[in-house]
Amino acid sequence: MNKHNKFPKNENEDELEDVKSRTQIKREMEGLQAIGKKLCECKESILKEVPLSDELDDAISTYKRISSREAKRRQLQYIGKLMRSEPIEDIQLILDKHDASSQVFAQHLHQIEAWRDRLINDGKSALTDFVDAHSNVEVQQLRQLTRNAIKDKDNSKNTGAAKKLFQFIKKAAD
Repeated sequence: MNKHNKFPKNENEDELEDVKSRTQIKREMEGLQAIGKKLCECKESILKEVPLSDELDDAISTYKRISSREAKRRQLQYIGKLMRSEPIEDIQLILDKHDASSQVFAQHLHQIEAWRDRLINDGKSALTDFVDAHSNVEVQQLRQLTRNAIKDKDNSKNTGAAKKLFQFIKKAAD
């Protein structure tokens, strides 16, 4: 039964509940356009990480070449239309990873800091774990940076070795 009506629902009411309102569709489209605009403002290095179709990639490249405000607005609407068939969750995750105000970005930095602290404090076991987790890393350079950071810590100096180690880990993690 309908909670506002004493009579049972008819079949047409069930169908109407599944249909989205124009306002809801418009909000979703504006949300997709906003994500599309973020993609258009991204650096090329970040765009390479995002799983985009060739058509959307071409549309973003076209947007970047356009100088007219009205043409950019129309192109952004087209990008929003193309975004309907894209993996939005995956795209948003990558955008959040590079957005300093997002929680995903903060968590990523905390993981890097945790690795740096483990490498400085735990020695070879942490080094082995890191190399196992990130097979593309240059082990010799990682050892040297870790050694320098440990030396700084032991001598109570700050020559920037821990920061260099952090940057190296961040590059390897990305």
